[in-house]
Amino acid sequence: MQEIRQIIQLYDELKAEEVACALAVVVSVEQSSYRRVGARLLVSEDGRYVGGISGGCLEGDALRRARRAILAGKPSTHVYDTVDGEDAVIGIGLGCEGRIEVLFLPLRFTQADNEIEILRQLAGTRTPRVITRLLKSDGPSMTMGYQPRTEDQLEELGEILGHPLAEVGRSILAEGRSKVVEIANGAGRKQVVYFEVLQPEIHLVVTGTNYDIPATLIAARNLGWHTTVVGARRKFTSEISRLADQILDYSQVDEVSLDAATAVVLMSHDYDWDRKMVKHFLPRQPAYFGMLGPRKRVKKMADSLKTDSTLNLLEYPNLYSPVGLDIGAETPPEIAASLIAEIVMAFRGRSGGALRNRKGSIH
Repeated sequence: MQEIRQIIQLYDELKAEEVACALAVVVSVEQSSYRRVGARLLVSEDGRYVGGISGGCLEGDALRRARRAILAGKPSTHVYDTVDGEDAVIGIGLGCEGRIEVLFLPLRFTQADNEIEILRQLAGTRTPRVITRLLKSDGPSMTMGYQPRTEDQLEELGEILGHPLAEVGRSILAEGRSKVVEIANGAGRKQVVYFEVLQPEIHLVVTGTNYDIPATLIAARNLGWHTTVVGARRKFTSEISRLADQILDYSQVDEVSLDAATAVVLMSHDYDWDRKMVKHFLPRQPAYFGMLGPRKRVKKMADSLKTDSTLNLLEYPNLYSPVGLDIGAETPPEIAASLIAEIVMAFRGRSGGALRNRKGSIH
């Protein structure tokens, strides 16, 4: 979502300056690539750009093609094929050895439902949303692939294409992972449809005011997360106040809103305050609930809460304590890296192991 916000920001600047622009979108990938289907790059007529469709190897050529699309005033596509070493011919040095098809789409500021405006509608979502792009079609409807539709439009689009598009979209939304699907309608015509699931930005809630908080806030900010710090107001430093999106005193903890994209981490180093925060947050069942400190400290706290049957701390499936991935972190920035990586792992449903040990695709 952070990249989408950056694209919207540049788009708004270009609109105010009346500088034409085009959007480059990855619409097909075969074998290996750095970015997947749906990756976007916004390019202005004067050479400004934001986003990315590769690890940097395609961007130079994509900038030229996007500007050509602006001049032509119509969409175009190009396939980058380096499976057989074509990169030596076209001079872009693509090392992924894959085939990547990119759509270059000129944007019209006067079009109220262009792709950027659709993304704007969804940028602040706190629930997962899905947008749909028709990539290929046996029928005459290929032009619909030039901009996505939201799930609100799936029923109508499905009627046009002749198949239950909304039903497929709801299924993919429930899975929570973007996917390209080939669907056949009643007449046997096939459409290749990309369902892009947009997840809300993670809301990170941390408790405490100690020196390890700023490093965590910096790491979260680099990912575009929203952050709230709950602690003793008199102890908030100017650094914490500057880095956090919201700061609340412990007495204001009821103002913290939790949803399925919220992670809560207790970092106060104060047993009594952590115990109070467990009693407050655990019944609300956060999607990620982390507690800084050794296992014996958590066990002691769990034992002290046993009189309340609703607070089975050690049995809570989303409890992560000690927090963080096992990378040998020692300093606050290292601990922050370990913690933030574990939160990403938890929300993506991954194991956190080394990629060299993963079998199959890394995406």
